[in-house]
Amino acid sequence: MDFTKGKNRFYKEEEGKLLAEITFIPKDNVAAIDHTFVDPSLRGQGIAEQLVDTVVEDMEKQGKKIKAVCPYVVELFKRKSDKYKTINVDA
Repeated sequence: MDFTKGKNRFYKEEEGKLLAEITFIPKDNVAAIDHTFVDPSLRGQGIAEQLVDTVVEDMEKQGKKIKAVCPYVVELFKRKSDKYKTINVDA
C-alpha cells in the first residue's frame, strides 16, 4: 500500500475517509512514533507494519533513530527486534 507523507505522519485516505495513519514527533535525531491507526476493514493485513516500515525507511534516509511510544510499535520492535535493531533508539 502506498502512503501519503504529511507533516509528521504518513497516511492513506480514500474518498475522504482515513484508512491508515502513523504519526511521529521529531526531536533532534530521534522520531518518537506515538500513534498508529488502521481502519477495522483493513486490520489483519499487515498495514500497521507497512506504516512502521515507511517511517523507518524515511528516518533511515535522514540518519535518525526511532523511539517507540505507541503500544503497537513497542510490541512490534520487541517481536521483530532483529529487523528494527539498527533504528530502535532503545535497542
